[in-house]
Amino acid sequence: MPNKKSAIKRVRTSERNRLYNRYWKSRCKTAMKKVLATVQNGDAEAAALQLNAAQSVFDKAVVKGVLHRNTAARRKALMTAKVKSLSAEKPAE
Repeated sequence: MPNKKSAIKRVRTSERNRLYNRYWKSRCKTAMKKVLATVQNGDAEAAALQLNAAQSVFDKAVVKGVLHRNTAARRKALMTAKVKSLSAEKPAE
């Protein structure tokens, strides 16, 4: 345990930030898992809706400083590619 007043404050601040970051990272992972699960099931329309929601969550995490913008862009691109490949697999009717 720190002895100086500023170090004690820093411990409190770090813990608060850790919980905040954990919340947003967990939210991002959950959104991504939902998209990938929907793609796995083969439902293109639901996957597109889930993708839209997931992209919103990732963008918010970037604005809040939890994720780096390139990390969010990479993950959004991965999800988008999976959703697009799903719609490309559908035969023309």
